[in-house]
Amino acid sequence: MTAQWNDSQPIYWQLKERTIAMILDGTLPEGSALPSVRTVASDFQLNPITVSKSYQALVDDELVEVFIEEIQRLTAELREGVRNNDAEMVRIAAHSIKGMGGTIGLPEISVVGLEIEKQAK
Repeated sequence: MTAQWNDSQPIYWQLKERTIAMILDGTLPEGSALPSVRTVASDFQLNPITVSKSYQALVDDELVEVFIEEIQRLTAELREGVRNNDAEMVRIAAHSIKGMGGTIGLPEISVVGLEIEKQAK
């Protein structure tokens, strides 16, 4: 992917606006995960901090409420998997949580998801 950035606005802001446009035009369906910070940084040759800042701006604007709800749903799946002694369900939910943490720029969540995923294998 290539992107043209203009000098009149910070890149993180332009990326935020592009992400909103992708949600509105259906390119990024509502409720789907945002691409990971690393993927976007690599695709657009940006510093990952710039991408994280853009995603944080989306959070601040409450545009990623759906992603918070998704993490809550996945947490409920984790609990159910543990209750039912279903290691595969736990592993899949933890893997998704790991990805969601990276997507919304919260590496702490990704670390927890990774540790649970390892334990479930």
